[in-house]
Amino acid sequence: MRHTAYLTHADCHQHAMFDGHPEAPARLGAIEDRLIASGLLDLLRYHEAPLVTREQLARVHSAAHLDRLTELAPEGDALAEVDPDTWMNAATLDAAQRAAGAVVHAVDLVLAGEADNAFCNVRPPGHHAEYGQAMGFCFYNNIAVGAAHALAVHGLERVAIADFDVHHGNGTEVIFADTSQVLVCSTYQHPFYPYTAPLERETLIHCPLPAGTGGMGFRAAVEEHWLPAIDAFAPELILVSAGFDAHLEDDMGGMQLVESDYAWVTSELVELAGRHAGGRLVSALEGGYALSALGRSAAVHVQAMLGI
Repeated sequence: MRHTAYLTHADCHQHAMFDGHPEAPARLGAIEDRLIASGLLDLLRYHEAPLVTREQLARVHSAAHLDRLTELAPEGDALAEVDPDTWMNAATLDAAQRAAGAVVHAVDLVLAGEADNAFCNVRPPGHHAEYGQAMGFCFYNNIAVGAAHALAVHGLERVAIADFDVHHGNGTEVIFADTSQVLVCSTYQHPFYPYTAPLERETLIHCPLPAGTGGMGFRAAVEEHWLPAIDAFAPELILVSAGFDAHLEDDMGGMQLVESDYAWVTSELVELAGRHAGGRLVSALEGGYALSALGRSAAVHVQAMLGI
């Protein structure tokens, strides 16, 4: 069994948008409840997510973006609109700083050999956040912050990011479009939000999939495009944007994945991490809004990381 770190923080439960918003605090509880019920939580090594620093954020976000979020942050019971889908309450910035800080700390843990891999059960998510813009429920790009930290502080030369969220991770792609040090592999429903045109780069591996795609189509795309690209890239660290909203039960999207598909792709990524990166892999929660399906999918994802 592998040593898997588990990072979260109570602050991540305090961020809330308007009533009925799908990106709700209950998402984290749905995952943790399932981990408890399945006996997996007792096998994980708990770490409290620290606050990210401005220096760490500034590697992937503009000063204007960071300042704007600080200026927008409301007080008391007020809400502040960032875009029609993305709102802030008084606790949002602390939650977002914990979410990004979790990925940074997880990178430190696996690169120091204190964990084989790590799962960050945090929110708000991050993969839509661009260099100068928050959008799509995302404020800071958590995975991008972690990747930039691995390059700048730990001196890595090759980091791979795998994103299986139902939505295209436009922010991650834009941030790393012009570096050869980061390989970004993504599957996503297309056409679908955020309706961005994928950039054409050798280090950006796109697998747009039509609505209705199930496990067979998803696995074929990963086997044909992701796995050979990651193998050839030989990353020193693999980061995972783990969105579970392509699940059959999740009406946020229109794809038809099930738990066994998430277990399979995780096992494939863990195997590649073992081959090239000394097993070092960090996963962070992105989407997933049908609570039961989210909990079950995250549990098999963690189980595959543990190797049991």
